[in-house]
Amino acid sequence: MRIIAKKTLREFWEEHTDCEEQLVTWFRETSKAEWNNPKDIKKEYPNASFLKENRVVFNIKGNNYRLIVRINYDYQMVWIRFVGTHAEYDKIDATKI
Repeated sequence: MRIIAKKTLREFWEEHTDCEEQLVTWFRETSKAEWNNPKDIKKEYPNASFLKENRVVFNIKGNNYRLIVRINYDYQMVWIRFVGTHAEYDKIDATKI
């Protein structure tokens, strides 16, 4: 998968250093993945949540943080839509971000 944009993750983990390892691991694993549908993601990330319009929510660091991406399976592209604390996540509409 091609991920757009790592910079968003890097800026976040520079501010929240306790989740750097988990975000770097997610980035590496996702970069090597070939996801063709949500079932492929569930195999690797059983706690991932699926929203409309191919959005996926990943729990980071024991659910202290949330990562929302939008996936185009045909083009093998992942767009980072949101990364934040659980409290910040609760304040947004994950289906529209």
